[in-house]
Amino acid sequence: MKVAATLRYRPLWLAIGWGLVALVVYLSLTPQPVDLQVNHGDKYSHLLAYFVLMGWFQQLYPAQVSRLLLLGLFIATGIGLEYLQGMGGMRFFDVADMAANALGALLAWLLGWFGFASLLLRVEQQLILRRS
Repeated sequence: MKVAATLRYRPLWLAIGWGLVALVVYLSLTPQPVDLQVNHGDKYSHLLAYFVLMGWFQQLYPAQVSRLLLLGLFIATGIGLEYLQGMGGMRFFDVADMAANALGALLAWLLGWFGFASLLLRVEQQLILRRS
């Protein structure tokens, strides 16, 4: 199903998605990262952030090739941001963070095969039904 072609509010969803990307970049590079106060909380944060990014954008670009490119892009972004953290001097380079980023993106990509990639379409359909 071509979800992107049927999304009525696609420009809004794209703007929100790019806002999420900006937020992840900011939170990855800020000297004061979010602390979940649980063991390995930062790994959960990394996994969740990249799960959300991949899950969001695969709904806007549902073609198989696009989804695969997005997966590679988000994995590369996670790796690149870790290198930037290591070079910045205020944060630390961590291979485990890279793995958590990649795992989050991969999990969302896999769930995309099982209907997860049509959540925005379902949200729009509910909004339209409520207006009627």
